[in-house]
Order: sequence, then structure tokens, then C-alpha cells
Amino acid sequence: MRVVIAGGHGKIALILERLLTERGDTVAGIIRNPAHAADLEATGAEPVVLDLEHTTVDDVARRLFGADAVVFAAGAGPGSGAARKETVDRNAAILLADAAEAANVSRYVMISAMGANAEAPDDPDNPVFSAYLRAKGAADDDIRARDALAWTIVRPGRLTDDPGTGRVQVAAHTGRGPIPRADVAAVLLAVLDTPAAVGKTFEVISGEDPVDAALAGALAAL
Repeated sequence: MRVVIAGGHGKIALILERLLTERGDTVAGIIRNPAHAADLEATGAEPVVLDLEHTTVDDVARRLFGADAVVFAAGAGPGSGAARKETVDRNAAILLADAAEAANVSRYVMISAMGANAEAPDDPDNPVFSAYLRAKGAADDDIRARDALAWTIVRPGRLTDDPGTGRVQVAAHTGRGPIPRADVAAVLLAVLDTPAAVGKTFEVISGEDPVDAALAGALAAL
């Protein structure tokens, strides 16, 4: 399988790239900063330098031809303002979807966020986070409306850098909770291998069940 990951230098993306390449898949990671190329190469992934905030559908599509799946793992990141939540978390995700359709790549996996909602109200104590939830929600809504994409939307809980446990809880609504980034990457890997995940949106946090069992159980209930 060939997988292209947008936001290829993100923490989850780097783990996923290593998981994929270690089992023999081919991976390309889209990055904005060429200084990050060596980190992707260390995982076995091919770095593709492209700024998703300043490019076109055709430019992205050229990088996607021949892929079996795309994963949106990009994000404006902590410290960014509301404007970049819109240009990265919303617009770049939609741009990747447009490019995937243009390149005839139907499988699209989105790393979203728990609480993502295009109509999320303003929080006067944290207006940037409100903008983030709206941007992610709007992107999710756009992806779900596309008949040409075999999409899955994964909404993790609070991300940590703790070692992965390989045990998670997956459900339409899990309730709040943390999850190591390594376990999110393991869930994404399982999603890419699971046709039943197509057309599903679900939350994931740390839990008691192995990833494959947790995913299978949740998908049967969704």
C-alpha cells in the first residue's frame, strides 16, 4: 500500500510513517519545512516539500497519483491564531480532499478532534480553541459530504506523549479522556486496513481493549 500523509512531520504522523514502512508499505509525507526531511527519512518515509497553505489542487494531486490512501494529519499547532486554524485545519484538509478526488485516490483518513463542530460557540476564555473546533468540524462536514471519498474520521481525546499501551476505547462518543499519540497512530494503521471503517466517524481514548478488537467492536455498533 502507498500512503501519503499531509502534515508528515507531526508527532502522530512520524509514528504512523514508521509503522507503515516497517511492515513494507510505501509512505510519503507532505511537509512545509525542508529542514524536517531528515526526520521523515529516518522513519523510511519519502519527504514531499509542499506548503498546503500556499499551493493548488493540481500541485497536491500530482503528489498523490498512484497512492492507495491519504491521511490528513496536519494542524496549525499550539501557539497559532484563529486565522491559521481556518487555513490549515479547515482549508488544507478540504484542499487535500479535492486533490485526492482529482488524483482518483478514494481512501481518506482524517485526524479530527473530540468536540469538533462547525457551530461550536465562542468560548470567551479560549476563543482560539473555539475557532479550532469550528475549523475541524467544518472540514469533517465537507469530507463526509463527498460521495467520491471512502472516508474515515478519527477524533482522539487529549493527546499525550506517554508510551503507547496498545489498548483503547473506540465509540461514537467515548467521553473525555487522554490517549498517547502512539496509540492514535496504531488506530490509524488499523483503520487503513479495515474496509468496515469507511464512512464512520468515531472517538478514541485510552481503554482496556486491544486496538483491533476495540475498533471492530465499535464499528459493529456504529
